[in-house]
Amino acid sequence: MQKQTLLYLAWGAALIATAGSLYFSEIRGFPPCVLCWYQRISMYPLVAILAVGILRRDSGVATYVLPLSLTGFVISVYQNLLYYNIVPESVAPCVTGISCTTVFIEWLGFITIPLLSLSGFALISTLMIIHLKRRE
Repeated sequence: MQKQTLLYLAWGAALIATAGSLYFSEIRGFPPCVLCWYQRISMYPLVAILAVGILRRDSGVATYVLPLSLTGFVISVYQNLLYYNIVPESVAPCVTGISCTTVFIEWLGFITIPLLSLSGFALISTLMIIHLKRRE
């Protein structure tokens, strides 16, 4: 797979994740928790950064993307640990407002919003690591 294709795939994943989070909050009316906001802060800029990197054919774009995608990945791992009661909710930053473990969707019995976020960040991070290691 070419390096440019990896960027398009990562951009598509970031675009879908951004649109999905806006759909859940603005159309479905699900209020985002504190951890969701931090993940949005990590995800939303990736759409623009990757688009500019693609348009400018910037070979270093992965170095701009990885800090944000890995930060979002770590936060989403933590939220999933909270969500599945591996880490007690008493140590969660979600003390005011919506709980970080609130169940809004559960498609096929296991696909949740925190899992979707984790998948998006994992995919983008993996694509960017491959992009860095690939020689063209």
